[in-house]
Amino acid sequence: MKLSRWSFDRKNRIRGYFDKFPNSTIYFRRIKRYYSVYSLDWSEEDPLVTMEDREEMQQLLNKEIGRLAAYENRKSREHL
Repeated sequence: MKLSRWSFDRKNRIRGYFDKFPNSTIYFRRIKRYYSVYSLDWSEEDPLVTMEDREEMQQLLNKEIGRLAAYENRKSREHL
């Protein structure tokens, strides 16, 4: 999966677009120093979004904006 493009939205949100889900918009919200999937406008033309897809999308976006280290060091990561 590749991050096709992204843009800032209002209220600390980022809109992300991925090649695996070309017709869907994924919204990310900032949590402390990294961004996490908050919601999505899913299109029926795209495959279902799995938890593994969400994890990969979060990694790709945080890497793109330079927050991958904070994302990988999050407290919830200890439970995975």
